[in-house]
Amino acid sequence: MHPQFFDIRPSLVLLAILAITTPGCISAHRNPNLEQIFASARKSTGKRPVIVIPGILGSELINSKTKETVWPTPFRTSQEGLPMNPDLSLNTDDLVPGRIVETVKLARVLPEVYVYRDLLDALRRYVGYKEGDWDRPDADGDKDTFYVFAYDWRKDNVANARELIRRINRLKEKLGRSDLRFNVVAHSMGGLIARYAAMYGDADLPDSDDRIQPDWAGAKHINKIVMIGVPNKGSADAFATLIEGYSITEGLRRRVPLLNKLTAEDAVSTPSVFQLLPHRESVRFLDENLQPLQVDLYDPAIWKRYGWSPINDPEFRRRHSGSHDEPRGDGFANDSSTDLDAYLEATLRRTRRFHEALDARSPIDSPVTLLAVGGDCEETLNSPVIVRDTKRNRWLTLTRPHEYRSSTGARYSKRQLTEAMYAPGDGRVTRASLLGETANPEGGMSLRLLYAVFGCDLHGQLQRNKTLQDNALSAIVGEIVK
Repeated sequence: MHPQFFDIRPSLVLLAILAITTPGCISAHRNPNLEQIFASARKSTGKRPVIVIPGILGSELINSKTKETVWPTPFRTSQEGLPMNPDLSLNTDDLVPGRIVETVKLARVLPEVYVYRDLLDALRRYVGYKEGDWDRPDADGDKDTFYVFAYDWRKDNVANARELIRRINRLKEKLGRSDLRFNVVAHSMGGLIARYAAMYGDADLPDSDDRIQPDWAGAKHINKIVMIGVPNKGSADAFATLIEGYSITEGLRRRVPLLNKLTAEDAVSTPSVFQLLPHRESVRFLDENLQPLQVDLYDPAIWKRYGWSPINDPEFRRRHSGSHDEPRGDGFANDSSTDLDAYLEATLRRTRRFHEALDARSPIDSPVTLLAVGGDCEETLNSPVIVRDTKRNRWLTLTRPHEYRSSTGARYSKRQLTEAMYAPGDGRVTRASLLGETANPEGGMSLRLLYAVFGCDLHGQLQRNKTLQDNALSAIVGEIVK
């Protein structure tokens, strides 16, 4: 079946915290009356249970020893990121996931920021779902119930997908419902976790470079995935985060320096950020003349050549070099420069395999229904520009447009760069990535979507939009389970 796309033009929902904006941002002139629209659904019983999966930064992180809340918090804590060991399985610490981030109070002088509260309230208020407990589900927790899968969003997406499958298995055992299949409402990176879980179940990525083929082992647990702003082909904005960091106060009218939480050093120790990079066939770079430039994002030599990420910063390498005989406070040995290089190589290799797994061609039609909702009215980074700084004899990578002169003296205006670098999207995820579109059929499979809807809103505001909620709720409430 070919995808059918229905354009809708008010607002939508997405990522959590990664694009915080003020509550007073522009919204639709009229909102649907969801209470009235779903009156009958709210009264009906037997609705298929739902799992809600937040995006990156959308789950609390708690220090299991000190009980300190490490995320979200307006101040930096004693926790400075995951270790960077070449053996990726060793890169763990004392942080554990808490609850989904519903609201955040960043400072007394700032308004409360709504993250996932509106989405969860919509499930409760408009369609009559109650929140369930994974460990102690009610006797009727197999219907009219939603479960929130909070997770450590810093870690490998495959590990989190496997944990999702294990939790579903344990929940079904407690409910005595081995036949039960859930609908999933997943936001941003949460959609990648859901897709991998459906395609491969509890299986890890293979160690070899053999071709990956989905067996849909997780389809016995998952019926439908509603993907909200999911970067199915990756995001150039994730690349920008790895080389520049990310200010979570971007979009706020008042800047609060202490809230600039996610530095480039944080990001480079976070495997999930790498796994948000554009997939091989979706990588778009431009040279100084705004012509396509072939770049292999999985090659650590390319990262070294262009000086990308703190790993290739001399000062960062100096601070992280040292003897393996000198343990750090977390029990791990100091990272030597050689270890940093090996860590980057291993992380990029696993990123490539994760992308190949998501893009793999299936021998059968997908037994899991996929639906997409997102934004396509915002300028969204799609093609960074690489230029040569001849005065300082170094490469510069532009992730934001600004005027410059090329090495031949040609002048390129900010407007020219804007047109070349950006594509329609929600400010973080392009329309094409959400749809899973690929220009090269050999490079990866395009998604087979039942339908997609679009609106005009920023990535971090999509989940609050009533029109999006209308579409998402309509997709999940029409099924009655026995």
